[in-house]
Amino acid sequence: MEAEQIKVLLVDDHTVARNGVRLMLSAASDIRVDGEAGTAFDALQIANAQRFDVALVDIALPGKNGLDLLKSLRAAHPELAVLILSTYSEEIYAVRALKLGASGYLTKDSPTATLIDAVRKAASGAKYVSPSLAEKFAVMLGGRAAASHEALSNRELEVLKLLAKGESLIGIGETLHLSPKTVTTYRTRILEKLGLSSNAELARYAVENGLLA
Repeated sequence: MEAEQIKVLLVDDHTVARNGVRLMLSAASDIRVDGEAGTAFDALQIANAQRFDVALVDIALPGKNGLDLLKSLRAAHPELAVLILSTYSEEIYAVRALKLGASGYLTKDSPTATLIDAVRKAASGAKYVSPSLAEKFAVMLGGRAAASHEALSNRELEVLKLLAKGESLIGIGETLHLSPKTVTTYRTRILEKLGLSSNAELARYAVENGLLA
């Protein structure tokens, strides 16, 4: 008897990206893309309406971001494995995604074989961790201090990246739907947590830690 296929939900606001991932997964006869969504809201609606084994979620979604969607999916459907597939490097979001219950974190330049392996592992209840991320966890467990930005909240990390890119407080507020005063408060917290004193130092820190990749 033919083995049951792994049913995948693709969540990415770019149609071209979804098409590419679907094509990559089509190389595996035991994996089938059963649903697609361009926003977190649509993804939750679809996940509530039908059963999936694995959700492949991008972080940079309009409105509620991928990490927020991850939390919502895990709360509503604890049996659903969620893999984060992002353009952002592991340095930025991988650890916090795994702490939130993700079954793995992959960058969008991952080869087809890696993506298929990650989906299969997630569907079986295991976690996919790249060799570089496994090394990072080993260092953390060994007691060496983790990068300071890992202590930032998701919102603080978003503000940090925008500040490092040279965005104004007003521009950041418009992007994140926050008041300039609130953005200023976030900036103050970020500087304190990272032990920095200026936007120039924030920019240098972001570059040195791969946060703008």
